Amino acid sequence: MDKRNQSTITEFLLLGFGKLHSFKILVFTLCLIIHIMALTANALVIVLVGVTQSLHSPMYFFLSQLSLSEMLFTSNIVPNMLWLILKGGGKVSVVRCLSQFYLLGVPTIAQCLLLAAMSFDRYAAICRPLHYNTIMTFTHQLQMVISCWLVGFTLALLIYIFLSKLKFCGLNTINHFYCDIAPVLQLSCSSTSSVELVTALVAFPVIVSPFKFIILTYISIIQTILKIPSSTGRHKAFSTCSSHLIIVCMYYGTLSSIYIFPPRENSINLNKGLSVLYTLVTPLFNPLIYSLRNQDIRGAIFKYIQYMRLWKAMEA
Repeated sequence: MDKRNQSTITEFLLLGFGKLHSFKILVFTLCLIIHIMALTANALVIVLVGVTQSLHSPMYFFLSQLSLSEMLFTSNIVPNMLWLILKGGGKVSVVRCLSQFYLLGVPTIAQCLLLAAMSFDRYAAICRPLHYNTIMTFTHQLQMVISCWLVGFTLALLIYIFLSKLKFCGLNTINHFYCDIAPVLQLSCSSTSSVELVTALVAFPVIVSPFKFIILTYISIIQTILKIPSSTGRHKAFSTCSSHLIIVCMYYGTLSSIYIFPPRENSINLNKGLSVLYTLVTPLFNPLIYSLRNQDIRGAIFKYIQYMRLWKAMEA
C-alpha cells in the first residue's frame, strides 16, 4: 500500500513490557525503589561536592556534573516507564515522543563529553602533576563543563529539528518503553536519510571521539604509573582513576550494546533488558562506585551522618 495514501498519525503506542500480569506490582516496586535510590545517591553526591571543602577539586566538580546528567537522564525515562508497567502500555503524542528523545539526547551527549573531561583531569594530575594547578583552574573547569552541556543541547536540538520534519502514517506501535530514535525512524513514511546522516555525523564527535580520547589518555596514564618506582605510589596513583575507568567501561559497554552493536530485531526482549540496565541500573552504580572506592567521598558521607546525628541530638 502507498504510504502517502495513509492517514497521518499523531500518537504512538508504546508497548512497554507488555502484560506482566501477577508480576506487575513486583516489577513496578523494584523499578521504583531503584529509581529513588539512583536519584538519592546522585543528589547526595551533588550536595556533598557542593558543601564539603575537601571535595572542591576538579575531579569531584566533574563528578557532580556527571551525577546531574544521570538525574536528568533517568528522570526523563523512568517515570513514564513505571506508568507503562502499571498500564501494560500506553499512548504518547508524536510531539511528546520526539521531545522525550531530545531530553534523552542532551544528558547522553553531555555525559560522553564529561567522561572525556574527567579523563583529561586524571591525565593532568598523574602525567603533568607540576602543572596541574595551572592547567585545571576553576575557570578552565567551568569552561569545560559549560562546553559539554552546550554541545549536548545544541547537537540534540539539531537531531530533533530533523526528526520533527518527518511524517508518520500507518503503523504507530513502538515495542519499547521509551521513544528511541531507531523505532521512531521505522515508523516514518517519509525519507529518513537526512536524519540518519545527521545522527551519524553527531555520533562521531560525541561518542567515538571522546572514547578514543579516553583510551589515549589512559594509555599515557598507565605508562606513567608503571614508571613510578614504589608499589605504594603506583597503587595510590591508579586508585585515583580506577573509579572513573570502571564507569567508562560500564557506560560505553551498555551504550555500544544498544546503539553501536544492537541485538538483532528478533531479540527485542534482550534490547529492552539492556535498555533497563542503561536507564535504571547504571545511574545507581555510578555514585555507588565512587562512594565505595573513594576515601574522600566516604569521609564526607561519614561526616554528614555524624552531623545529622548531632543535630537530632541537640533537637531532642
